[in-house]
This record gives sequence, C-alpha cells and structure tokens, in this order.
Amino acid sequence: METATVVVAPVPVAIALPAQHKLLELKSSFAPAAKSAPPARKATKPAPKKKLAGGSGGYVLEDVPHLTDYLPELKSYPNPLQDHPAYSVVKQYFVNPDDTVAKKIVVHKGSARGTHFRRAGPRQRVYFQPGEVRAAIVTCGGLCPGLNTVIRELVCGLHDMYGVTSVLGIEGGYKGFYASNTVDLTPRSVNGIHKRGGTVLGTSRGGQDTAKIADSIQDRGINQVYIIGGDGTQKGAASIHDEVVRRRGIPCAVVGVPKTIDNDIAVIDRSFGFDTAVEEAQRAISAAHVEAESAENGVGVVKLMGRNSGFIAMHATLASRDVDCCLIPESPFYMEGKGGLLEFVERRLRENGHMVIVVAEGAGQDLIAKSMQFADTHDASGNKVLLDVGLWLCQKIKEHFKRKPGFPITLKYIDPTYMIRAVPSNASDNVYCTLLAHSAIHGAMAGYTGFTVAPVNGRHAYIPFYRITEKQNKVVITDRMWARVLCSTNQPCFLTHEDVEGAGQEEEEPQLPLVEGDNALLVRSPTMCNGNGPLCSGAA
Repeated sequence: METATVVVAPVPVAIALPAQHKLLELKSSFAPAAKSAPPARKATKPAPKKKLAGGSGGYVLEDVPHLTDYLPELKSYPNPLQDHPAYSVVKQYFVNPDDTVAKKIVVHKGSARGTHFRRAGPRQRVYFQPGEVRAAIVTCGGLCPGLNTVIRELVCGLHDMYGVTSVLGIEGGYKGFYASNTVDLTPRSVNGIHKRGGTVLGTSRGGQDTAKIADSIQDRGINQVYIIGGDGTQKGAASIHDEVVRRRGIPCAVVGVPKTIDNDIAVIDRSFGFDTAVEEAQRAISAAHVEAESAENGVGVVKLMGRNSGFIAMHATLASRDVDCCLIPESPFYMEGKGGLLEFVERRLRENGHMVIVVAEGAGQDLIAKSMQFADTHDASGNKVLLDVGLWLCQKIKEHFKRKPGFPITLKYIDPTYMIRAVPSNASDNVYCTLLAHSAIHGAMAGYTGFTVAPVNGRHAYIPFYRITEKQNKVVITDRMWARVLCSTNQPCFLTHEDVEGAGQEEEEPQLPLVEGDNALLVRSPTMCNGNGPLCSGAA
C-alpha cells in the first residue's frame, strides 16, 4: 500500500486505508465543544476540522466534510437524475468518487503531485430525499453582478433536477435568519430575476449571531443552506457549519458560493461578476479618454473598485489600451521627485497632449493617510474604510500644475465605483453562475457540507472553507500579467529592490532544476526597475 506523510492541524491521527482508494486518510482531533442548544440528532462520531488524505508521489487531497463524518448511520438513496429524461442519456454524467482537481498544474520534473480538491458534480448516491429537502438561500455583503442569476439557478436547479419544492429566501443577509425575514422561492417567482442587477433577497454587512442563526435553521427544519458572499461571509458560513453540523449534529448541508467583485478570493480561478465589472469599467475609461483627448492637456482620472487587490483596474487597463497609468494597491507609488507620478504625468502631457489614469480604490492609502493625518476606521464587516484616492489624486495633480502657469490642464474625474457592480451580469457570467449553482446543489445532495464551490484550473471543485478565507488573492507585481500592463501603458513601475523582493509568489520552489546540466534553469535575483528596465519595456 502506498502512503505519504501528511501534516494535519491540530493533532494528526492515522486511519485505515480503503484498498480501492489507495489513500491514507489522516484526521485531526479537536477539543470538546461548549454546550449549546439541544441537537436534533446526536453526532455519534467526531470529525475533524481539516480532512486530509495522502497518496503516492506527494499527492495530497484537501477533502471537504461529509454528513456521514458526523452521522455515520445516515441513509443514502439512488440519485433521481439517473431517471431524469434530460440527464439519463448523458454518458458518464455522474462524477467518479475518486476524481480530484489539481491546485497546481504547472509543475517541474522533480515536483510533488501537490494539493488536490474533490471534483464537483452529481454523485450516484444522494443523502436527501427530494420531498424532505427544505433549502434556504441567503446573500450577504456588497452587491455583485450575477447574484440574482445564482439565486435563480439554485431555485430552478433544485426543482428541475432533483424535484425539490421547498426553498426559502432569507432576506437582508445573515440578520434575516433570526428576524423571520423569509420569502418562498419558486421557479416561477425567480424566472426573470437574472436580467436585473443587485439581489432580490437584499443584503447587509455584519450582524452575524451564529447561535441565533443555528437556532433558526433548527427550528425551521432547514437541511440545506446556500450562502452567497465574500471571504467574511464564508468565514461566517464556516462558523454556522461548525455550530449546526459539528456541534449540534443536525443533518444539514452548509454550502458557500464565493462572491467578490474584486476577484481576490484565494485558490479559485475567478469570482462571478468579475467579467461584467471589467466590461463596465471600460465604458468609464472610454469616456475619460474621449474627454482627455478632446481638451488641451486633458487628464482623465478613473477610480475603480479594488480595496486590497487591483484585478479590475489591471484587466480593464489591458482590455482598454487607452490607459497611460494604472495604480493598484499591490504596487506602491510616490508623487514627488524624480521618477514620481507627477513627473510622469507632465512628461506624458508634453508628449501626447492628453493622458488617462486608472486607479484602484485601495491604492495609495498610506500616502493619503500620511498627508491628511487620518486614523483608521472600519465598517460593519471589519473592512478598513478607505479614503478617496481619486479626489486626492486629482487635487495633487491640480496643485502641481498650478505651480506651472504656462502649462494649463483640463482634468476630468470619473467614479463609476458602484455603477459597475449594480448592473446585470453579462452572458459569460450568467453561464458561470449557472455552473456554480448546479455544482453547489450536486454537492449538497451528495451529502457534502462545510465547503465552497468554484473552478480551480478550469474544473469546478469543492473547497474547504478555510482554504478560501486564510488569505486574499492579490496581483503579483513580479508576474508577467503586471509586466503586460506596464508594457501597455509605458508607465514607470515605481518599484525599489525591497518592493520587488517582497512581492514574490508564495509558491514552493521545485526540488530539482527543470533541466539538469549546462541547460539547468537559473534562478536570478530580481532587479530594480526605474521606468526603463525590462519590466516596463520588455516583452510580455
């Protein structure tokens, strides 16, 4: 039998390996939970917070919890899809239970096989009878294109694929669970909502009382909960899963659908609504370009969403090709002095007679706070309240050119921040949201719980909650994608040696060189870019 050593937190315990899987499953123990409301069904078998398995060649499966981990006597039933006229003719429609999705697909000769996630999709056995399912759907956090599409496809997918007729919509975010704000959702009532922006269920930030939410789930007899929201919402979903399933032993599938317009959720390929946001952002950039080009020394400044990551600004800049400078939170910049932003603005105006600047809302916050002496404040979700970098940037540019009487400028500021997230999702995001919803349904019906669903390297997978909440995805400024932006705009990169060295990707180094001998892969130290280096003018 092939096994591999896997480190599990907090305490690893080896469990016998089923022969057909050729895996060694390692489960961690945990301290007894505090007493809470009486459980609907006592969990007879403790299950770990992390569920890992190892195989040959450095294979690691980061698995998601299953209801039978807590309730081993839970019954299973044949999947009704096998008799569904639309699906019964599809060959190999059901996912093999051993199918997994690799987290990393670009590897070296000496690399371990690495981390894998369980592949999403329908299973041959389900752990809920359709007539007994009582599902609930809730949306939390900020708006995002595609929210209504996910809601619609959850309702229609449950009904059309599995025959589920009892679906509740929780209104107003997490607070709606214990405020009795619910609405019955049917395929007819949600039929056209995908053509509208926002969320028909309403949303809110904060307000999570896990015990009250668990009481509401238990009292209402809810056994499937679909939670749509960002990393803070997914942390809340993990807490709800721990309270409802792990502590109270309620047979309830708690499923997350990750949402953030900033595209900063770790592990997954992209978040829904991002394509729509980039498409809408280009409209603002085009307007700024027209304004700037039509005036003498015209400057257009566009502020886009991106609290901690600049993905929208970066992709909109690349797609537009009308941008002269893109500023994002991951890449520090400075205003004054040689090589600074103001010097670049002046040089570009002298060369072209106009320029467009795109700035993510989280960029330059340290510069603003220092110049305006503001203290940090936070919103209801714990997010830092950002100062308006767009207005501050416009003020600094105007002040700079006021000191140059013979150099008048015309500056236009466009802030489409909330416009790009309030629109309906485009065709690409609609299809993506449909796949997310269906994958979530298949996972819940198959008895999986405590997971979120999203594509990893093009394949939908079930990912443990902790994996997408432990850190945020950020633009890697030493990566080729950011180099493409610098080549497109021909802006200085404003980076020092320390900035470059601290911006490397957090990926493990290969154990062996890609090629041995004289042609071995060489690892070079990063070089400083001063606006004329390879990052700014080299090939992408």
